[in-house]
Amino acid sequence: MTTISYPHLDECIQTTVLDNGLRIYCVPRTDSAKTFAMLAADFGSIDCSFTLDGQKHDVTPGIAHFLEHKMFEEEDGNALQKFTALGAQPNAFTSHTMTAYHFTCTSRFYDCLEILLRFVTTPYFTEENVAKEKGIIGQEIGMLDDRPSWQAYVGVLEGLYSVHPVRISVAGSKQTIEPIDPEVLNLCHRGFYSPANLILIVCGQYQFERVVAMAERITPKKSARIAARDYGQEPEQAAVPYIEKHMAVSRPLFMLGCKDSIPKQPYWAQLSGELAADCVCGKSTVLYDTLYQKGLLDRTFDPDYFTFSGGACAIFSGESDNPQAVREAIEAELQRIAAEGLDEAVFRRVKKAAYGKYIRRSNDASEVCRMQAEACFSGAQCFDFADVLQTIRSEDVLRHIRHWAQEGMTSLAVVKPKKEAEA
Repeated sequence: MTTISYPHLDECIQTTVLDNGLRIYCVPRTDSAKTFAMLAADFGSIDCSFTLDGQKHDVTPGIAHFLEHKMFEEEDGNALQKFTALGAQPNAFTSHTMTAYHFTCTSRFYDCLEILLRFVTTPYFTEENVAKEKGIIGQEIGMLDDRPSWQAYVGVLEGLYSVHPVRISVAGSKQTIEPIDPEVLNLCHRGFYSPANLILIVCGQYQFERVVAMAERITPKKSARIAARDYGQEPEQAAVPYIEKHMAVSRPLFMLGCKDSIPKQPYWAQLSGELAADCVCGKSTVLYDTLYQKGLLDRTFDPDYFTFSGGACAIFSGESDNPQAVREAIEAELQRIAAEGLDEAVFRRVKKAAYGKYIRRSNDASEVCRMQAEACFSGAQCFDFADVLQTIRSEDVLRHIRHWAQEGMTSLAVVKPKKEAEA
């Protein structure tokens, strides 16, 4: 066991790597009544083109999310029901970059941990249960299609990217999931659910040695080869400057994306990109206050930034009666900062706010596990944020902004109210 200490945060991470490659991270919370555990795979919706054992595969969009649903199925029942019988709260999610399975419990932690380790590493797919799941996931896709915020999100990524699979909805579509069968699910499980491509994270009360012993006993003894991914050659500029959709909304909803360069240090880029977005139009900036006073923005507005294999982007989202005016104001601010430089007072204030945000996230066991999964897959640890933020200078943030300020780097997606003929 290795202990990574963060004395200035009063935090530590106990960690080890098993012989099969499984990485284990445990964060003690001796005063917590609940314990949270997560088993995450470095496999997300963008990983639909890969090479495994010398053979190239292009699998259908939505496969990672479909696989997430089917993993709970076991030969002797359903893992969700087993968790519930123990009084635990299980769940899972698929993002562009990872698939994660987790549970929260107040008792019988090791019984729950055994269920988690076993069902994620032991696939059970049949023609019957796969066919049944298509109807369930089809309904979920339908609900996503009816969510204006999701449609705006998919829209802005379609506007920014012409090749990279991040432009495709995480769940795919009813058409893309139709060809899925047990064979392709087993292929993806073999290529991406190898122990060396998984991480186990625990936050709460536990015995580290017992967690490790259980993981050694249950997970495969050897790690299979991990598939090599291919995201294609993405052009530097945004694909489409504007995308418009019409749905049952009372006020236009918008997302303005700023395409960034491929990050060399993903974790560092994530934090510096977040700072850049907040410096442009965070809620403490003059620009936000001006747009708010004019009625162009409200409290729904939110600047964000995220990195993924093969790319990164900032997204400014919210509701506005005039999204185009908001776009013009943000783009003008990008040009102004790119030419004049960044106000040091703004940069210092935004950095302090970012530190506080991560401190608050660190108080929640489930957030700690998610932070650790995201950080680990980016080559860092969840509590590195404090030291990394200290290394980021205003010039680093300015580089992001200058990149976004270049011609052709933005795309605006707007979901407008349905016209009378469409209603």
